[in-house]
Amino acid sequence: MEEAKAYIVIRIRGSAGWDQKVLDTLRMLNLSKPNRATIVKATPSIEGMLKKVEHMITRGPADVETVTYLLKKRGRVRGDKPLTEEYVKENTPYGSIRELAEALVNGEITMRKLRKEYGIKPFFRLHPPRKGFRGTVKRHRRYKGAYGYRGENIKDLVKRMA
Repeated sequence: MEEAKAYIVIRIRGSAGWDQKVLDTLRMLNLSKPNRATIVKATPSIEGMLKKVEHMITRGPADVETVTYLLKKRGRVRGDKPLTEEYVKENTPYGSIRELAEALVNGEITMRKLRKEYGIKPFFRLHPPRKGFRGTVKRHRRYKGAYGYRGENIKDLVKRMA
């Protein structure tokens, strides 16, 4: 199995009682509130940031179908308007939302660059998951909890939250 080039990261816990350095790291990842998601490039520095805030997030490898679904369903542009195919064609070098998703998954562009150059918000506001998290958000996945690395199961969580 090949190494992921990008991750879908979802914040699942609130900020009460946490160290300011952890909260600053979450803010740098564009995860300022619970139930927000973003797509980050898999670099050593990002991996370190994800490890630092692992107890507040869940993550998994990004794939084109899931990222396309997120962009169509929850993507927003300036003024909190929905992201549309027309907006992508007119304001970005990509011909469709799927091409944009492929660029994000392959690490060719970052969410931060999308905000700076094209006005697309660098995060997705999600609902709490339908039927809740499978286990408590206070425990790691290997101990029947919700936080930590999910692998391919991130797709299911994204579909339940979008």
